[in-house]
Amino acid sequence: MENQTFIEEFVFMGFSNHPDHYILFFLVFLAIYSITLVGNTLILTLIRTDLTLHTPMYYFLSILSFLDICYTSATVPLMLANFFRSRKTISYAGCVAQLFFLITCAGTECVLLAVMAYDRYVAICSPLHYSSIMSKRACVKMAAFSWLCGVTNSLVHTLLTLSLTICKSHELNHFFCDVPLLLKLSCSDTSINEAVLHLASALIGLSPCLFTLVSYIHIISTILKINSSKGRAKAFSTCASHLTVVVIFYGTANFNYNRPSSGYSLDLDTLVSSLYCIVTPMLNPIIYSLRNKEVKAGLMRMTTKYFSSSARPALPNLMTSKSFRL
Repeated sequence: MENQTFIEEFVFMGFSNHPDHYILFFLVFLAIYSITLVGNTLILTLIRTDLTLHTPMYYFLSILSFLDICYTSATVPLMLANFFRSRKTISYAGCVAQLFFLITCAGTECVLLAVMAYDRYVAICSPLHYSSIMSKRACVKMAAFSWLCGVTNSLVHTLLTLSLTICKSHELNHFFCDVPLLLKLSCSDTSINEAVLHLASALIGLSPCLFTLVSYIHIISTILKINSSKGRAKAFSTCASHLTVVVIFYGTANFNYNRPSSGYSLDLDTLVSSLYCIVTPMLNPIIYSLRNKEVKAGLMRMTTKYFSSSARPALPNLMTSKSFRL
């Protein structure tokens, strides 16, 4: 379909009400982005190198960390650069590309969180069958299904967005491109776009959320039937980190997209979106690091191994000498 848009670039209006605080905003979001990159990269490295973490739960966690890196990298670098520009712009092609990657990561994460909830359900409610149900092949299929849902959903939205005629304005009241914002700027019929948006919200957003909720109802019910308090605490600790991430993710997403339009303000919209798009990906590795004993133990082993090798650089040479050969 021929693209009939009259807009070649968009101007972001997010943070425009506070031009005197651009340096402060830049430093704050640079720190958050740096922590996000370091934290999630550390989780990825730890899971890859520590054999004790080669389990389905941490396999899915590594994908979640990769998604968080991609999600923030699609928006934050441009936002940081725009703090030093007089016109905070993005090209039409750049906006569509940003839209594609954001929807892909968000959709994939929704389904992946439901998959992780199912993993915890099997681990607690059917522990004897865990290894057979959550086999390596099954985990790869579940991860592939999550990516397939995210990419398919994103392709549909992106292609429908390309069919729009954008002519009302080139200003976006945000700091990144989003489908509802572009629909407001369209001069063409958006009924199909809106119908698909609602359908996708139900299939990719609401359905995984309900599946996760039902899974945790069964999980909590099973945990409460455990006789010993120590056993209940141990069982709950295996899913506490994931449950915390789920509550934060869906809580901020719901507040971001389901707020009443009557209470709209640019500052509030920017703040809420920052929490959902920038702060949440930073919190995920922190939550899994602080609340998960296996991750903390793995970090301790990796740190000890690193400093031990740094403190004794001559040891490998000694071990290769004849006196140390077995």
